[in-house]
Amino acid sequence: MIDLRKMTTESRNEASMNLDSMTSLEVVTLMNREDAKVPEAIKGHLSEIAKAVDWCKNSIANGGRVLYLGAGTSGRLGVVDASECPPTFGVSHDLFVAVMAGGSGAFVQATEGAEDSRELCVKDLKDRNLRPVDTVIGIAASGRTPYVIGGLDYARSLGCHTVAISCNEGSPIGKSAELAIEVVVGPEVLTGSTRLKAGTTQKLILNMISTATMVGSGKCYSNLMVDVVLSNEKLKVRGQNIVIDATGVSREEAIDALSKSEGSVKRAIVMILAKCSAEEAAKRLEASKGRVREAIS
Repeated sequence: MIDLRKMTTESRNEASMNLDSMTSLEVVTLMNREDAKVPEAIKGHLSEIAKAVDWCKNSIANGGRVLYLGAGTSGRLGVVDASECPPTFGVSHDLFVAVMAGGSGAFVQATEGAEDSRELCVKDLKDRNLRPVDTVIGIAASGRTPYVIGGLDYARSLGCHTVAISCNEGSPIGKSAELAIEVVVGPEVLTGSTRLKAGTTQKLILNMISTATMVGSGKCYSNLMVDVVLSNEKLKVRGQNIVIDATGVSREEAIDALSKSEGSVKRAIVMILAKCSAEEAAKRLEASKGRVREAIS
């Protein structure tokens, strides 16, 4: 039998022993107070997170990918982060890949038994043609999910960089990975419900990893997301605003530049600031590996 009681994520929170007797305001106040502990706990692990980012940047620079492994809430967080990268940064859906126990259907309907199979994750990674150039990030609040352990062991055997994100110290997934990011945020308000503080912890770390990786890969200029895909009316206006903020031109000039650049915000900015044609802007961006600041200079 698994001894869950040794895990911080399964312990009882002394502050919420009377949870069932609290008013709504008392419950949400307590949750807010507990949630405030998360950023402080993460602060002590920033160097580890930065190392994971450097590995991800290196993988992408060399034609590799970043793969998230997880089950349940952790798997869903991986799916959310990976699915947000293409529209935000204009990258392929194959660059950040979420591998979830139970497949895509488990995102909306729990498939709890799938997380107990190490072999299933190995199969899932083989189906995705995992290569040594890829970086694999295992996510499990408990730190013991067999599915994730199996995937990390297989990835490491191939020579991939491997990272484990959990909320318990000395976790099994941490031992299976090359780098363990173990952020202990204490017991949950609702005992064992790791979609709360633990889930928030994982979400914030994944935000850092994907965003910092993309920033380091030339996907922003200043603090503007210049590779955003203009796929709907809101994003078209956002693209115009980015061009305006980056260059100081009028909205009419921004719209004109975006038209000439075939909707490429990045190319439009280079055209305006380098005073060149769309074709020249494209050549400059290719030479600078997509980095706007270098393309301009």
